[in-house]
Amino acid sequence: MKIALYYAMPGEIASLIAQGAKLFNEYAGIKVYRVAEYPHEVIAVAGGVGKVNAAMAAQFTILKYAPDLMIDVGVAGCFENVEIGTLLNAQAFVQHDVDTTAVGDPIGLVSTVNCVEFPVSAFDIAGKTLDKLGIPYRQGLGATGDWFATGTERAEWIRSTFKPLFCDMEGGAIAQVCYRNQVPVMAIKSVSDCLFGDGNYQFNFPKAMENLNETVMQMIQNLDHFSKDA
Repeated sequence: MKIALYYAMPGEIASLIAQGAKLFNEYAGIKVYRVAEYPHEVIAVAGGVGKVNAAMAAQFTILKYAPDLMIDVGVAGCFENVEIGTLLNAQAFVQHDVDTTAVGDPIGLVSTVNCVEFPVSAFDIAGKTLDKLGIPYRQGLGATGDWFATGTERAEWIRSTFKPLFCDMEGGAIAQVCYRNQVPVMAIKSVSDCLFGDGNYQFNFPKAMENLNETVMQMIQNLDHFSKDA
């Protein structure tokens, strides 16, 4: 089975490089690393921050490498007050910055595919694998947009409108691309900041990434039952 991991920021992939992941291709600024060959072939794609970068890199990866599974990996802001580093298993994504309500569409509706929520098709398998490993996690809806969220009026609007658990800048785009290409996808995130915490807002990237890649690789080691038809 071939698995592609998507990362936005170079720092998110650093621990894999330190453990031997090797750069073997670069195209239009998209860097592709070979992570593992057994028991599954695993590549990691560093595609960039934001929805356009994510969509471009995801489509390139699908056309070039035909993965059996795409896993969106990275950090996220949480709408609940949880511990930094809390693992998140996304059920679906909305895109909070899509607004064609002026022509009568529901808020968040993405034209062409006419979806507000994009499913994370391998969500159940991700949850079962984490349960098998005894790794705690939260699950819920992700809200994606080209905005680094902080605890502002806009964040409150996103929370009240879509009722998401967390927000990021890439997941909705990756879910949309995988949906259109019928490629199974998971999204495993780690909380880097809580938007409405105790009043002392902090973005803690190192703590969020501390165990994330190790967890994802453990999951991959336990995906023997996975297939595109699962």
